[in-house]
Amino acid sequence: MESKPVEYKREYIDAIKYTVAAFANTDGGKVFIGVEDDGRVCGVDNVDGTLLRATNMIRDAIRPDVTMFAECAAAEMDGKPVVVISVLRGTARPYYLTGKGIRPEGVYVQQGASSVPASESAILDMIKETCGDSYENARSLNQQLSFKAASAYFRKKKVAFGDAQMHTLHLIGEDATYTNLALLLSDQCRHTIKMAVFEGSKKTVFKDRKELTGSLLEQLDEAYSYIDRFNRTYAEFAGLDRVERRDYPPEALREALLNAIVHRDYSVASSTLISIFDDRIEFVSIGGLVRGISFDDIMLGVSVLRNEHLANIFYRLRLIEAYGTGMLKIHECYVDAPEKPKIEVSDHAFKITLPNMNYKHNTALPQEQGAPKRTAYKEDRQQLVLRLFASQKSITRKDVQKLLGVSQATAILLLREMVASGQLAKVGSGKNLHYVRG
Repeated sequence: MESKPVEYKREYIDAIKYTVAAFANTDGGKVFIGVEDDGRVCGVDNVDGTLLRATNMIRDAIRPDVTMFAECAAAEMDGKPVVVISVLRGTARPYYLTGKGIRPEGVYVQQGASSVPASESAILDMIKETCGDSYENARSLNQQLSFKAASAYFRKKKVAFGDAQMHTLHLIGEDATYTNLALLLSDQCRHTIKMAVFEGSKKTVFKDRKELTGSLLEQLDEAYSYIDRFNRTYAEFAGLDRVERRDYPPEALREALLNAIVHRDYSVASSTLISIFDDRIEFVSIGGLVRGISFDDIMLGVSVLRNEHLANIFYRLRLIEAYGTGMLKIHECYVDAPEKPKIEVSDHAFKITLPNMNYKHNTALPQEQGAPKRTAYKEDRQQLVLRLFASQKSITRKDVQKLLGVSQATAILLLREMVASGQLAKVGSGKNLHYVRG
């Protein structure tokens, strides 16, 4: 009868590959071809042909390469020729069937006298045992990856992204399989960024929401573009000079977003969260401080990378300039602001809150006599102007001046912008000039 380390096969069949993979994933074993299930030797008719088929199967049907742990040889039992496949426990477990991937239907282990699919937890244990605790270095459970978005991004940055570079950047491991780092840059990346815009300063009323998927590089671009839509421009007049200031310094937004993507813990299946309020933006990423580093350390610019290879890729793509400067840059952007960025850390999360620098000026109308001339946000001013049409069919420049409490020049500039954008249309000229809805 069969025992755990021995498998008998009357003749060569394709299913032998399940047994070989199971032996390599467990404690090794031997497959005897030409022996009945009950141990009676029937022999092999074509030894050379069987050896060739078995050798090709081991080379082509199992990944990573298991050939150095498996040997096919001809032998004689009871005076009859048989083929013996000897398999040792491999060092690059889990071994999986080509085309099936690193998932239960592709990874087999020996259980008693049978080869059975491994559980997902058993697969993860094997990966951890052979690859260590580093998430980005471990083999990806999904080996069917594509890199259309990443290739386009590298091309845009004029950085090579061929097979050689994928090895150098650690997207492909020493066993020629894709790593989790490759998964993060692939079109199949399972990690997402969830973004939401709320009315006011509480999470009570949603104004908009969006979930970003795909390659982290694609998510990075889409997230910044989405945030930028809500980063409005506040205009202020100092004498004859028009001074514009955005709600959030673009450099601070960039650094906060990069920090959330580069330093998060991807071994945890949870989304990065970005919440946009009227008075602030919050970036929450999974993963607290890296072991051995304190909150004071990061505020001083000390950098210990959780995802070293991912950070290196972002460095090559010129997305980050130097390690450990992100927090410093964020605070420098707010050096003259009354309200400073807030950094909060728990055991499992990292949160950056950026204050809206223009929030207190949002509705600074009417103005106090003698104060510097200020206008509300360009978008808000335009909405106020459009509301005039609720009670009248046309408006004049004087109507706008009176409504907003601005100068003649500012009213003319605003009306020109609204005409150019198609919101208004000019009718008449000179003293008879007025405006109607576009």
